[in-house]
Amino acid sequence: MLLATVRFAPPPPRVATAAAAAAATGGNISVKPPSPLCLSLKSIPLHPNLMWSGPQLRDGAHCAVPPSEEDGVDMAWAETAEGAYKWRMVIAYDGTKFKGWQYQPSPPTIQCCIENALTCITKLDRKELCLIGSGRTDTGVHAWGQVAHFTTPFSYHCLDSIHSAINGLLPHEIRVREISAAKPEFHARTSTKSKIYHYKIYNGAVMDPFHNLYAYHSVYKLNSQAMREAAKHFVGIHDFTSFANAVHNDRVRSPIKKIMRFDVIEMGAILQLEVEGTGFLYRQVRNMVALLLQVGREALPPDIVPHIIAARDRRELAKVALSAPPHGLYLMAVNYDKEMLNPPEGAPPISFGRTHQISKCKLLFY
Repeated sequence: MLLATVRFAPPPPRVATAAAAAAATGGNISVKPPSPLCLSLKSIPLHPNLMWSGPQLRDGAHCAVPPSEEDGVDMAWAETAEGAYKWRMVIAYDGTKFKGWQYQPSPPTIQCCIENALTCITKLDRKELCLIGSGRTDTGVHAWGQVAHFTTPFSYHCLDSIHSAINGLLPHEIRVREISAAKPEFHARTSTKSKIYHYKIYNGAVMDPFHNLYAYHSVYKLNSQAMREAAKHFVGIHDFTSFANAVHNDRVRSPIKKIMRFDVIEMGAILQLEVEGTGFLYRQVRNMVALLLQVGREALPPDIVPHIIAARDRRELAKVALSAPPHGLYLMAVNYDKEMLNPPEGAPPISFGRTHQISKCKLLFY
């Protein structure tokens, strides 16, 4: 049976007697704890300072469990955090059906789906949640290690329940892999030290249908050694203006980025390009991959890379290569200082998901 998540508003002044408690709630709540069974909210009134949310039963009622010490607010942490709590999530998603990460009013986006799930569970609006990702992935781009944070005015002693509730409300293409308490100074985007992207190329004569949505098919036999030589020219601090598409917003970003490594790894028919950098411009990775594909096809020499970089003109790259398609690209990891990832003192343990066990079960049909 699915259980609801309990959200606590700021605690009311304590009442000393049962009569005072009944008077404070208008006689709508009993001092005696309710049964621990799952009760329909249609049959019991709510305390004004308790708000229930969770999956609906078939009759439309919400399923709720009476609060316990394990579900309450961590007051020690509340005092140090001044009533504000920040939570970090690690998210994986298949981006095939989505219009990228960034929230948009109409088309489905990853951020929109996660905000809807959080809103349903916490009853907070998106402005209160303030969900922020480490970066924007484009339409069709996948992720294994996207990081985001959100805030709430209340805390949890255990994160396993909210973790299960979020994944239960999300479409199957999106999963929260990890959720933890975060320090107030942690920021999913501005606290990053580096990001790792992978780009997968299927380099077989006949495309494997199981890789069709997750790897770019190159019908040309690629020279992986030439691609490695070309990739070395990307490593270091450079002005990557030639590899950035125009962004239609007011945000001005420095074109100077540092690439720590750019590896070309052969795994059978799969050619995997792995790049790690302090940050990336709009479509920079896909544009770098596009140039390496041309080098791998032996249409261009490896030393073309420094010439394109030095030009600092996107039109120079457009003369020799088009942007690589999005479905081969993955955001694999976002790295932070270890100290930044340490949870605050008194915070609940990190949740990596909850497994279920059945001690005795008779299956008549399976």
